[in-house]
Amino acid sequence: MSGPTTRATPLAPESRAAALREMAREPLDVLVIGGGVVGAGAALDAATRGLRVGLVEARDYASGTSSRSSKLVHGGLRYLEQLDFGLVREALRERSLILNRLAPHLARPVPFLYPLQHRVWERFYVGSGVLLYDTMGGRHGVPTHRHLTRRQALREFPSLRKDALVGAIKYYDGQVDDARHTMMLARTAAHYGAWCATSTRVTGFLREGDRVSGARVLDLETGERLEIRARQTINAAGVWTDEIQEMVGGRGQINVRASKGVHIVVPRDRIHAESGIIARTEKSVLFIIPWGESWLIGTTDTDWALDLAHPAASRSDVDYLLEHANRLLKTPLTHEDVVGVYAGLRPLLSGESDDTSQLSREHAVVSPVAGLVMVAGGKYTTYRVMAKDAVDAVSHSFSRKVPASCTETIPLVGAEGYTALWNQREQLAAESGLHPGRVEHLLGRYGSLVGELLALLEERPDLAEPLADAPLYLRVEAYYAALAEGALHLDDILTRRTRISIDTPDRGVATAEEIAALVAPVLGWDDGQVKDEVEHYRARVAAELDSQQQPDDRTADAARLGAPDVRTADRG
Repeated sequence: MSGPTTRATPLAPESRAAALREMAREPLDVLVIGGGVVGAGAALDAATRGLRVGLVEARDYASGTSSRSSKLVHGGLRYLEQLDFGLVREALRERSLILNRLAPHLARPVPFLYPLQHRVWERFYVGSGVLLYDTMGGRHGVPTHRHLTRRQALREFPSLRKDALVGAIKYYDGQVDDARHTMMLARTAAHYGAWCATSTRVTGFLREGDRVSGARVLDLETGERLEIRARQTINAAGVWTDEIQEMVGGRGQINVRASKGVHIVVPRDRIHAESGIIARTEKSVLFIIPWGESWLIGTTDTDWALDLAHPAASRSDVDYLLEHANRLLKTPLTHEDVVGVYAGLRPLLSGESDDTSQLSREHAVVSPVAGLVMVAGGKYTTYRVMAKDAVDAVSHSFSRKVPASCTETIPLVGAEGYTALWNQREQLAAESGLHPGRVEHLLGRYGSLVGELLALLEERPDLAEPLADAPLYLRVEAYYAALAEGALHLDDILTRRTRISIDTPDRGVATAEEIAALVAPVLGWDDGQVKDEVEHYRARVAAELDSQQQPDDRTADAARLGAPDVRTADRG
């Protein structure tokens, strides 16, 4: 096969069991709690400093906040207005690293229009801000901004209402599939020696006097209870930070408030445009973002004090997004246009404000008790800095000198050789027999690991067929998710390894059986387990659809909790 296709340590079903055995066998240098972007980043940071590292996650990689974002890597244009220059500068530097060095196969520039409603002062005011944004970001990875007349803006975004703007400013940010990026971070950490195990819930801490010396965990797949000893423990549990703090007696220096952000997904043909849109609302910021064959529209920003694992979107959330989008769109969207909805929780550091949209996106690293470091706050784009700061905090306790962080020079698996393969995509298509568009799709999800999938197709040509009811994806992608990407359940594949749960109008219900049967041999499922997985997934979708018809958060939460979690210990 042409090109420098690479291989990486797989997150295989058997490697999870091996990781748990190894973590329990002898003390770790660092145990990381939480498989979101910060936890996976911390595991990679510690492993690449030569530390013996383990990572445990109660559900799946990115199953919380890190799979439910706006899918952007950005500096945060609105934080300039809050004069938070340090955060913006830091985030723009990280954006450049992600786009150019760390994950060019997963992230790419995306254009936005900022519609202007006032002719002179607003163009000067917003234009100055965007100029500063470009200047702070440097000329790395994205084109610079341009001022547009109304006619030029409508040419870029024909679906805009003419009375919604007098002109616009076009600028660029970065876009990433957050769930795949987080999983690839974990896989990169494993590649560098970290032991990683999902479906592993922390139930308490081990203590030596007043010092935390590791954690007690429950394997949710087998019911086995284990003790993992570690010289240092990093809690990167995001919105679950307070729960972890309670396990050490409630002594905590971080207070996290959960803010719910809801996004809806509509088909690409419902909005005719070449760029996205960013606009102000009275409560937050509205994004209309191109996303493959769809558009993402978000987000809400409201306090949430209900179930953390499965935040629910209510009908009022969807109404809010449709109403604000329709203020801009020439042809209004309706509920019938919505093919997907997802809700996520931002872990915001509590401050003086009662308004979650005003709480800090800065992060904090503290040590409430010896042996335990907590990291919380921040934003997706700055995960690497948060991870570095957390590992810096634990590194001081080791008797030997721990090397400085090197993750700004460590590309994620699949990044090395990606550009060359992209240039050779026509050859790859000819050699594999796949359509060039399919090869581009695979390169944008796997990078130079595409060779592993193409090798599977040589062994099993049937995997080259599209999924019958989700034809955006090939059967090999579902198979590979179980074989090498750490997926343990049907939900992991439909929701995070692929985006079938929001990419298809039926939320993936029709394709559930096909995928379950396809991965059953890899995951060791018998017919009963296949049926169980499909039933759990369908129940989850039904509960989410029910919640989206409820009028408010409380009733939506009750409806969503009608479906039990598929992980064993959560089943009703």
